[in-house]
Amino acid sequence: METIHKIGRRKKAVARVYVSTGNGKITVNNRNLDDYFSTATLQYKVKQPFTLTENVDNYDVSVNVFGGGITGQAEAVRLAISRALCAVDEEYRGVLKPEGLLTRDPRMVERKKFGQKKARKKFQFSKR
Repeated sequence: METIHKIGRRKKAVARVYVSTGNGKITVNNRNLDDYFSTATLQYKVKQPFTLTENVDNYDVSVNVFGGGITGQAEAVRLAISRALCAVDEEYRGVLKPEGLLTRDPRMVERKKFGQKKARKKFQFSKR
């Protein structure tokens, strides 16, 4: 199997994932997965597509991720890995789709409007 390249996005985070056959090594921005995503919750999110498709130690993953916060980056990586696994075997789609791992989450930060303090918050109103 040659290397498969897929992209995942979440909020402002963009993850480029390269998946190839190997022994389960995941590197994120040239660092180990445990070093980059320090909490167990974020590590679980990244590994979730592999656990659902029962491929925990079958593929090596190299990730370039930038933008956004740490949670958005983890979810962007998860989406990209899910897309790559569907490119490997189309049968994985039936497992990943009901879990919502192939859906791009469209929620973004609402822009700030002029004449207001933030997107929805207004400046303090003075009656007199």
